[in-house]
Amino acid sequence: MTAPGRLEEAYAGCEAITREQAANFYYGIRLLSGERRRAMCAVYAFARRIDDIGDGALPAERKLGLLAEQERALAVLGGPPGADVPDGADFVIVALADSRTRFPLPVEALAELIEGVRMDVRGTSYASFEELVPYCRRVAGTIGRLCLAIFGLRQARTPESEARASALADDLGVALQLTNILRDIREDAENGRIYLPAEDLAARGLPGADPAALAVTIRAAAAGDEAPREALCSVISFEAGRAREWFDRGLELAGMLDRRSAACLLAMAGIYRRLLERIDADPAAVLDGRVSLPAREKALVAVRGMLGVAA
Repeated sequence: MTAPGRLEEAYAGCEAITREQAANFYYGIRLLSGERRRAMCAVYAFARRIDDIGDGALPAERKLGLLAEQERALAVLGGPPGADVPDGADFVIVALADSRTRFPLPVEALAELIEGVRMDVRGTSYASFEELVPYCRRVAGTIGRLCLAIFGLRQARTPESEARASALADDLGVALQLTNILRDIREDAENGRIYLPAEDLAARGLPGADPAALAVTIRAAAAGDEAPREALCSVISFEAGRAREWFDRGLELAGMLDRRSAACLLAMAGIYRRLLERIDADPAAVLDGRVSLPAREKALVAVRGMLGVAA
């Protein structure tokens, strides 16, 4: 049994990370009851840690080593819920272990998330959209499934409702990740990563497998070179249309959730959907700088979520 004081410190640490770094998700997480909010913060804190390893400046081999350490740390969660957590366990693991006694958190989703970030570190690229989808499911669909375990459903959980809800959460995760990819296309290319399908880029005369060449092309487009700018805007609009379809499907999940869980989902996903709409309305903006929503607009989306209205 973990001491109450240790638990409070663990959850407080996770909530501090979420409040400081979850610029979009925290608007929705605040709408949940205390127990669910704490569990969501524990999940976010772990995901943030894994993401920071992948995006950090360390050599690839060191990143892979750190990811392996986090994977080993998850072994604490492999036993039955409520099993003792070692005294030396990290505070995020302590919070996750306690959350698992309260909610049916799928531990395998945490391991899948790590595997998705390994793909980032290894510089995996994607020839087609069909190849990209499994990556999106690993780095974002996993978070959707973890959130689903914490959310409350309107009806009793059955194998059928669980399967449908899990599929919708996965679809919503793909939509969120596609939006991230479009927002960060320039930054990713500068950092040696291409996520957009090579065949979609090549169909518009753009380099689909060479991040350095794509970065040069994006810089030229940002400087006003019309041909690459038009081609890049075309592919961004095309992928935005795909993301919109995944959002339309995934947001059906809100109808399966209780009121506060649905409000949280609509707030979190709604902010990303608004971001996607802004990108689709002006694709060139992501070539010129990072596109984001002002805090006032995020708050408005959260309020609409509380009213059960999708953004």
